[in-house]
Amino acid sequence: MSTFAPNAAELKTRKPFRKATASNPSGNCLHVAELDSGEVALRHSDPAGPAIICTPGEWEAFEDGVRRGEFRLS
Repeated sequence: MSTFAPNAAELKTRKPFRKATASNPSGNCLHVAELDSGEVALRHSDPAGPAIICTPGEWEAFEDGVRRGEFRLS
């Protein structure tokens, strides 16, 4: 079950948030981090902005869908 954190900067992460190398410097990027709890957090470029928190299983299903092209926008 996914949850929402109003301030991603307050989350306890195992490693810092990271973004894809394909992200550009104008802010078109999302950042992801594994939390101390084992859950996964996804946020926009703003470190103090909100984050979506999901379970490892939810994240794995999302990654699989991306690899299969299931989330391509038209």
